[in-house]
Order: sequence, then C-alpha cells, then structure tokens
Amino acid sequence: MHHPQLPLSARAARMAVVGAIAALSLASCSGAVDVTAAKDAANPACAPMMVALPDAIGDSKLRKTNSQATAAWGDPSLVILRCGVNVPGPTTDRCVTVNGVDWVIKEGDPAWTLTTYGREPATEIVMDPDKISSATVLADLAAAAGKIPSTRNCVGQEDLQNLPKSQ
Repeated sequence: MHHPQLPLSARAARMAVVGAIAALSLASCSGAVDVTAAKDAANPACAPMMVALPDAIGDSKLRKTNSQATAAWGDPSLVILRCGVNVPGPTTDRCVTVNGVDWVIKEGDPAWTLTTYGREPATEIVMDPDKISSATVLADLAAAAGKIPSTRNCVGQEDLQNLPKSQ
C-alpha cells in the first residue's frame, strides 16, 4: 500500500497538535506540588537519596513535585523535603539521631524544620507535628537520608564533659 506523504508544514502541524494533546493530558493529571528547589538541588549527591525515598510516610503517599531534588507526601502536603539546602554549622538547636541520621530541629508554629546534620548536601524537611509524628517522618526517611554520607555527628552536653583539658 502506498501512503501519501504530507507536506512538511502539515506534518509539523500534526506533530504540534499531538504534542499539545499529550502535554494537556499530562498536565491535567499531574497535580504536582509547588516546591522551591534548594540552592544546591543539582548536587549529584542528592540523586541516591531521591531515588531511595519511601512511597509513603505513615499514611501519606508520595506526590510529584515541580522542582529538582524535592518531594512531598500527603494531600494536602504534610511533609515537604528539599535536598541541597545550606549545611548547618555548629548550633545549640536540638539535635536528634534517628536510625543513624542526625537532624537539627527548629520548632516553629505550626511548622517544624528538620535539617540533616553532618551530611553534604544537607536535606531539609518541613512538617507540622500536629498533623504527622516527627518520629514517624524521621524513621521513614532515615534510610534515604543515609544515602548521603555522614562527615560529622551531633555533639550533646554529655559529650562535652569528656573533652581533653586545654594546655
């Protein structure tokens, strides 16, 4: 069978229409969460963590986001994650260790910000502890966050008591 060739402009127009229909169908079902990417979101060290993120945190399902190295769980979003945020320096803020990952906790009202400590790039989580347990969030994200190697650990008051004396 012989198929007639469309003129180039007609083929281009048909491809444009097919592309537009595909884009519309994707856009209508995406419902991506708008999350601003962190400054260092393109850091390749974020990739192993991002692919290891859990499909759910508690009962909250993972959703698509519109920025690199970001994630969101729940509808509406209960947990927002961004890889590539500024690495926290020494701090007096509370630091907890969950399944081998240290997190600096800044309690806000209502949202808390939890940032990995001693890992570069750092990962930030924003969540409301009245809507989801911080223990659940940190436990469910520990394996993924642990994909970024640790170079430092939190130091508590009890660790400071055994320091060598200055000369």
